[in-house]
Amino acid sequence: MDLKHLKTLIAIAENGSFAAAGEAIGLTQSAISLHVKSLEDELETKLFDRTTRPPRLNTRGRNLIDRARTIVEQCEGLSDIATGEAFSGSLDIGSVPTLLSGILPPALSAIRGSHPDIRIRVSSGLSADLVGRVHKGELDVAVVTEPSQLQTGLSWHMFAKEPLMVIAPEGTVGETDRELLDAGPFIRFQRYAWAGRLIDTHLKDRGIRVHTGMEIDSLEAIASMVKHGLGVSVVPDRAAADLPSGIKKVPFGDPPLCRIIGVVERRDNPKIHLIRALVEILSDLAGDKGV
Repeated sequence: MDLKHLKTLIAIAENGSFAAAGEAIGLTQSAISLHVKSLEDELETKLFDRTTRPPRLNTRGRNLIDRARTIVEQCEGLSDIATGEAFSGSLDIGSVPTLLSGILPPALSAIRGSHPDIRIRVSSGLSADLVGRVHKGELDVAVVTEPSQLQTGLSWHMFAKEPLMVIAPEGTVGETDRELLDAGPFIRFQRYAWAGRLIDTHLKDRGIRVHTGMEIDSLEAIASMVKHGLGVSVVPDRAAADLPSGIKKVPFGDPPLCRIIGVVERRDNPKIHLIRALVEILSDLAGDKGV
């Protein structure tokens, strides 16, 4: 099987038509058609519904796309590993929003600088949803908070522990986490996120009653609300992301409760060399919060 034919099939799927695929990879439309015909002849099956204009991938074609991507990336990765050259291929990454606005951008910049041929695609979501997408093969890796349990076939690699902190406006009276939490309305970090549930559980276990004034899914927005005197909150002291000035903080719990972050991947992932490079960079960026 010619690898070029598989790359052509992937280009059609990603660009929506034979013509657009040709423009993307520098081939004429007739050359694209010849690649498709050769692939269909070799597989002895039709991959496109040609009753539509432009032709669309049929069920067999759609089912082949993920496997084609895997084959292409494995073949490209083998030569890179053997020669010690820069990695190439693509990496589909999912991330929770709190890491997208924190440690992930400098990590992606670093990996792009070291391995410029890598094509990186990023999507955001909740930890549980992203881990499910990794399990289904829709994502290569998810950068998330530690899952309570992993589905069969997945592996977890921790790269940082972020202590949780009670934050309050500068000048708030109180020296302990309980005193600061009693000092104002509580700005709750999204309770449907794993970190949010961790915070809620700890509050209940310690019998700390808070009066929720807001529930926000952005740590930057929470910090801004606190800075402007609108309440107090519990947030992770994030790696590679500093809190703004004008905020008082004390550890949440003794010892402090921590949000553990890492990556989830499939154990049979053919892109393990790319993921290892990403984890190494994330660990370096985590600094004193790294493990």
